[in-house]
Amino acid sequence: MPKSKRDRKVSLTRTPRKGLEAKQALIAELRRCVDTYKYIFVFSVANMRNNKLKDVRNAWKHSRIFFGKNKVMMVALGREPSSEYKENLHKVSKHLRGEVGLLFTNRTKDEVDEWFSKFKEVDFARAGNKATYAVSLDTGPLEQFPHSMEPQLRQLGLPTALKKGVVTLLSDYEVCKEGDVLTPEQARVLKLFGYEMAEFKVTIKFLWNSETGDFQKLVGDSAEEEEEEDDDDESNED
Repeated sequence: MPKSKRDRKVSLTRTPRKGLEAKQALIAELRRCVDTYKYIFVFSVANMRNNKLKDVRNAWKHSRIFFGKNKVMMVALGREPSSEYKENLHKVSKHLRGEVGLLFTNRTKDEVDEWFSKFKEVDFARAGNKATYAVSLDTGPLEQFPHSMEPQLRQLGLPTALKKGVVTLLSDYEVCKEGDVLTPEQARVLKLFGYEMAEFKVTIKFLWNSETGDFQKLVGDSAEEEEEEDDDDESNED
């Protein structure tokens, strides 16, 4: 009688160990980059798209980019002055929240600023994005769509029908107003009609210099400034 597959023993220690080994390898790689490159730039990403970030990586092959794994990056750099890998790296860690990453490079601040200020690419908005302008569709035939698409368009809320085999919009239709937070249906309609409203953009926010240990804010919002002031106040109290 063949053995049941249910009776097979599976080691539960392998997966966590592999995960731990991967984290340790990433920590070691991050610290190697700290020792190798002159500058670390902290950057944020608006309207994250993996394919767009890949384009950035390809353009900066002479440098190293790390994105995601914020907690592991914080461990590698150090969260506190007492645990930081090098002087003032805990200040870098403090800003590793949300969709941010690290650029390790020997390129100067001016070179980095110039390249990233010019790198902007538009893409289709997703649900939850804000409409950057109003979009309305006029009554009439929608000859760009095959007849098989008509039920899908109707499900998305468009007043469509087939007229002599041609998908037709029966009345004017407002897809969105400027400033609307887009629903999944609105985002899908905008994509189908070719309206790109999302801009993939990388903002360089902070700079750490390995030679001096200096940490410099390049851009920031008022909320961050308030948090930093609170942190400074707490440290002064201590």
